Amino acid sequence: MTPRAYRVLVAEDEYMLALHLQDGLTARGLEPVGPLATLRDVEALLETGAPLDAAILDVNLGGERIFPVAARLRTRGVRCVFVSGYDRALLPAGFDDVPHCLKPVDIDEVLAALNL
Repeated sequence: MTPRAYRVLVAEDEYMLALHLQDGLTARGLEPVGPLATLRDVEALLETGAPLDAAILDVNLGGERIFPVAARLRTRGVRCVFVSGYDRALLPAGFDDVPHCLKPVDIDEVLAALNL
């Protein structure tokens, strides 16, 4: 049996960045899950129980904050990194352990933040 690829959720609503992340993950032998552009789509995916190993989370998806999803992923043991145009100081308390990359992001920087 062939082992499954490392699955990385991509929650990003900026089309070009989402494609950049998706292509970068694929080129490195990882399996992108998504990209998903809305909080509703991400929550629906989580409801399926789909296996995830890591997540790249845009802080603001269509005007909605991603933090409830990050909290759910944390309880599942899924490593996350936030990507945003916001400074880290604007992130809520309780996520100090989650890496943060400023946009525009570099795929290698994101993967290093996830220890991949």
